[in-house]
Amino acid sequence: MKIDGIHHISTMTADGRAATEFATGVLGLRLAAKTVNQDAPDMYHLFFTDEDAQPGSDLTMFEARGLPKGRAGAGMVHRIGYRVASSEALDFWEQRLQRYGLESRRQAGTLVFADPEGLGFELVVDDSGDEPLVARHPQIPAEVALRGFSGVRMFSRQPDLSDRVLTQVLGAREAAGPTPLDGETTEQVLGHYELRSDRRGGTVTIDRAPADRPLQGAGTVHHVAFGIREADYEAWLPHVEEVGLRTSGLVDRHYFHSIYFREPGGVLYELATDEPGFEARNPREDWGVKTILPPWLEEHRGAIEANLQPIPHPREEWDPAFLAGATA
Repeated sequence: MKIDGIHHISTMTADGRAATEFATGVLGLRLAAKTVNQDAPDMYHLFFTDEDAQPGSDLTMFEARGLPKGRAGAGMVHRIGYRVASSEALDFWEQRLQRYGLESRRQAGTLVFADPEGLGFELVVDDSGDEPLVARHPQIPAEVALRGFSGVRMFSRQPDLSDRVLTQVLGAREAAGPTPLDGETTEQVLGHYELRSDRRGGTVTIDRAPADRPLQGAGTVHHVAFGIREADYEAWLPHVEEVGLRTSGLVDRHYFHSIYFREPGGVLYELATDEPGFEARNPREDWGVKTILPPWLEEHRGAIEANLQPIPHPREEWDPAFLAGATA
């Protein structure tokens, strides 16, 4: 059984409408699903992806209106990595972020910045050879667009045990660590790992945790999901549990099937299948337009939608000719 890199990364936001404007308007991602948290249906769950909503591109956000800002600390992912094609793409993004009033740091093929709620991102020049996962946007040429996740950086309460889960349970291999940015040292990186299959790969970096107490809130990562094959789904459950990790059991998330567990360092992991996928559940013409509910919540649509703020379709005012090209 192999891990197909990173499937999706789920984050917290205090304002789903503003988060949508950032993810689609600034980053150029596609709003593929406007749905709700299945465990708390009064909360939006927004899915921002490449053009085809493929695993490996999916940044999701749980909206909790008015949620205070969080602070990444031990037991949390603190930075999300996206791939770009070249140093020229980093030039483009450095200038684009500046136009939106967002500061960035650049060094050694990496551009680091945070969104308006403080969620950390880094863009890295892609040498993976994996399929680029690109969304269309009229202001962002395809050759400089985001190409899917490169990896995550996390703080662990128990780095040695986090290492064991990554290497012995998930099958990661240790790799050379990333080049430190200004103000960082090589001692801050405690481990760097690659999870790769014949389909796709991704990295996990364990960084030395800060002394500040972690706080889950707006602008923080809720969990990171790794891709698994549908054929291997049920076999992963005993594989994870036999080393003493407590899991959620098998969970149907409508778009994919999942297993959740918290690794010993405190980070919440999910294993998620690539099937059935977004298009199997919802026609493309509904992506970003309609609030999509799983069948077991459909009878409560009126009450659920009454508790959600309106989020306009991000592509509503796009040039129809450009949209036609996007869906051709």
